[in-house]
Amino acid sequence: MRLHRNLCFAVVDGLMLIFNEGIYADKVVQQLLKRDKRWGSRDRGFVAETTYEIVRWKRLYAEIAEVKEPYDRDNIWRMFAVWATLKGIKLPDWSYFENTPTRKIKGRFDELSKIRKFKESIPDWMDEIGAKELGEELWTKEIAALNQQAEVVLRTNTLKITKDKLQADLFDNDIETEFLKGYPAALKLKERANVFTTESFKNGHFEVQDASSQLVAAYLEVEPGMRVVDTCAGAGGKTLHLASLMENKGQIIALDIYANKLHELKRRAKRDGAHNIEPRHIDSSKVIKKLYDKADRVLIDAPCSGLGVLRRNPDAKWKLQPEFLDKIRATQQEIIQKYSRMVKSGGQMVYATCSVLPSENRQQVDIFLTSEFGKDFTFVRDENVYAHKTGYDGFYMALLKRK
Repeated sequence: MRLHRNLCFAVVDGLMLIFNEGIYADKVVQQLLKRDKRWGSRDRGFVAETTYEIVRWKRLYAEIAEVKEPYDRDNIWRMFAVWATLKGIKLPDWSYFENTPTRKIKGRFDELSKIRKFKESIPDWMDEIGAKELGEELWTKEIAALNQQAEVVLRTNTLKITKDKLQADLFDNDIETEFLKGYPAALKLKERANVFTTESFKNGHFEVQDASSQLVAAYLEVEPGMRVVDTCAGAGGKTLHLASLMENKGQIIALDIYANKLHELKRRAKRDGAHNIEPRHIDSSKVIKKLYDKADRVLIDAPCSGLGVLRRNPDAKWKLQPEFLDKIRATQQEIIQKYSRMVKSGGQMVYATCSVLPSENRQQVDIFLTSEFGKDFTFVRDENVYAHKTGYDGFYMALLKRK
């Protein structure tokens, strides 16, 4: 591979914003890709993938390059040189790469690869908590899997199209996909491609949704005609899945504390032809209280550390702080206590997170079940979805039934 100056400059500029300004990597990459209209898909792919790669391995590369935060431009170029050397890319004769100690870089890499926190490029506290909660062996496998690049998985919108027809339409657009056993609506891209420019996307024939995330709505066991509440709906990935599982029949009340996310959900629902969704902004406790004892099914896709989705959000490793975990656990318990009251007698509830930590998952369910209101519920089953076993995001789901 030959390095092109303008593409490398874009990556370095992007990394300065991500590492020093704290701007989210996906937002930075979106901006970078608009930088030069002459760039082809390969150029844009290089900028996006290289940026994410260096963000993912920041700690390892910084250690090898012997640089410390805050990083100046020279520091970032040194980290870039480490990335290129480890990829086996010949460094051009540019001033930024003068005196790059290629042999020393490879030696340091071999040395640091024996220490998990450097090998997997994670903060000390994250390594400690992962090992403590999951055990050394399971954590070692899981964090290695969470450092792989995420696959692109689509969820067929069965309100508008069949999976076979969608696969054929995408094939006509030179996008090859494959079915995934155990994921009824999923299609996985064989090679990365920009699916958002396709007619299929514009017509609402699919959503981009990780395979593990596609398990959550199905876990709730919804049926057409039910009244379902998605309590932390956000922009509606799982809400839209519920709508297709319910064949547009019944009612889905999509709640969120962020009105802008619900606006995005409305837009997506219109494109997908999902007519049974009613977004409601939680602007006071009245919104929740009005729904007490009214829902056949309640989904609590709770806010969490996001440790299960590091593959697609590698910069979260550097933004997340240990204090946040204590706060989010308290929030999770508050949410499950409050929102579970919407489940009517004989109804069901799913508590889910995109975390792999037991303290955010089964332990929260157990605390709830021993609480005053939780005693009205019985535990049906739960599932830990691990990235190292499935190849997709880490998730947790628990199904509870109100007596």
